[in-house]
Amino acid sequence: MKFRYLTAEDAGEWLRLRLEALQGDPEAFSASFEEYQPLSLEEVRRRLGFGAKDAFVVGAFEQAQLLGCAGFYRDERLKSRHKGRVWGVYVTPEKRGAGIGKKMMAMLLERGAALEGIQQILLSVTATQAAALRLYRSLGFTSFGREPLALKIGDRFVDEEYMFLRLR
Repeated sequence: MKFRYLTAEDAGEWLRLRLEALQGDPEAFSASFEEYQPLSLEEVRRRLGFGAKDAFVVGAFEQAQLLGCAGFYRDERLKSRHKGRVWGVYVTPEKRGAGIGKKMMAMLLERGAALEGIQQILLSVTATQAAALRLYRSLGFTSFGREPLALKIGDRFVDEEYMFLRLR
């Protein structure tokens, strides 16, 4: 397994994995398959922030196939630039439980924490994702709130838990 930061050339492989995630585990993400399916590769490159210092995606590859990813971006507003955010964490089901998520998150946190002025990193996770909650807690994240009925998927609602990691 090779871990590295994604480049613009990885946009197609990232979109393939993102569509897999959104279709296979819709409760885990606030985004939907229907929203991502029509995106062009150019739009994907733009959204992923390739070339931006304060936004990146960590990927886990086996051969040329992306099997896991985790995204980071820094808040842009002047009063909230001290915060970074984690998004889109996913590991394909066949590779779960092998430490891939932890390794990607460690890389993400190391790079995010090294950005000048970042004092905390935030994320949200649906309450149904017990393994993700355990992973984030093991990395030092603390819950600070829960939004009931945060996502509506068909006729079901899913709560979302908000977590943060204080760096400095």
